[in-house]
Amino acid sequence: MLHILSIVLPVFGLIALGYGARRVKLVLDRTGDGLSDYVFTIAVPALIFKTLTAADLPASQPWGYWFAYFSAVIIVWSLAMMIGHRVFKLTRMDNIVTGFSAAQANTVMVGIPLILEAYGKPGAVPLFLLIAIHLPIMMTAATVMAEKGQAHWKRMIRQLLLHPILLAIFISTAFRLSGLAVPTSLKMIIDMLGASAIPCALFAMGIALYRYGIGEDLKIAAMITALKLILHPLLVYIFAFHVFTMPPVWAGVAVLFAASPAGVNAYLFAERYRAGARIASSAIALSTGLSVITTAFWLAFLGVGIH
Repeated sequence: MLHILSIVLPVFGLIALGYGARRVKLVLDRTGDGLSDYVFTIAVPALIFKTLTAADLPASQPWGYWFAYFSAVIIVWSLAMMIGHRVFKLTRMDNIVTGFSAAQANTVMVGIPLILEAYGKPGAVPLFLLIAIHLPIMMTAATVMAEKGQAHWKRMIRQLLLHPILLAIFISTAFRLSGLAVPTSLKMIIDMLGASAIPCALFAMGIALYRYGIGEDLKIAAMITALKLILHPLLVYIFAFHVFTMPPVWAGVAVLFAASPAGVNAYLFAERYRAGARIASSAIALSTGLSVITTAFWLAFLGVGIH
């Protein structure tokens, strides 16, 4: 139990620190915006480059890994939209945001720090590979539904290809295949930038939680949170450990990835389409707050670091 606390407390402690600093006005919302931009465009790409250029990649991809995670995504997303339509009578766009919020995980702000702390280097490769697939699939699916099947493909593909995290994965892979060594001075810079990614991301998440808060959509947010923190990781656990075959670390990473709270991309998507922003922000705040409990449960259940 002490080991579980040693993983959970630093992660959520930094989130609480960011929340508290914003609450007492030591920092402002623009501080969180600046930190978030830095994390997404500089620090996390540096961390990805550092990790993937030095990692031992598998000779063949365990396809069960992808099937286990995204089968659960489809179920959770569909169920959230069904409940949103039948129980809460949401509009079409609000319902899309609801499904997206329930199925899309906050990988950069919470997932990366938590999974790397839990599994260390062995968990880095499956984590970043899943991020590489997760982002384009989720954003593409949401955009296609929002555009009624008439999405602007060229614009969408360009946005995905220019996304800093995906660019970092592409560049890291290309550099690795080239066989070139990273110059010492450049490696030191990349290492320092990568080391700043986790604390900056968590502090920025705390500021964002204060900004979003839990609005009037508490019942919908509670439904999304239950699907995101309970059903999603449970389904991934069943698929990863009992249906498909994959290394145990990969299975554990998939479960913790699914156990991450609703991601900020749901809010950004809602803002882009001017629909469901209150739903997304409430879900982000509530699921992030409760994820400290559910994450501790999944770490204990998976036996991460318990000897």
